[in-house]
Amino acid sequence: MSDEITQITDELRKRVGANSGLGATLKFNFNGAGFIYIDGKATPNTVSNDDKPADCTIKVALADFKNLADGKLDATTAFMMGKLKVEGNMAVAMKLQPILGQQ
Repeated sequence: MSDEITQITDELRKRVGANSGLGATLKFNFNGAGFIYIDGKATPNTVSNDDKPADCTIKVALADFKNLADGKLDATTAFMMGKLKVEGNMAVAMKLQPILGQQ
């Protein structure tokens, strides 16, 4: 796993905190570069690099994820352009905005 994914995981861990408000599990799949798994059902919530089944999986290139997190790429635009693919419960993905929107 790259240092970049480790840094993103640590940052997401801070943003998620004890209660992300997701109420579900979510996995980012960075297309072969690694994974970030958010367990929003656990108390407290956990963030890891596990490749486990999730209620919602978001497939996105690492560079595009960084642009999303930095506010340089809009999630809806990324979805429409095919840069971001959502599998499973789309409502879980919609709950990510408050987490990713933090700076």
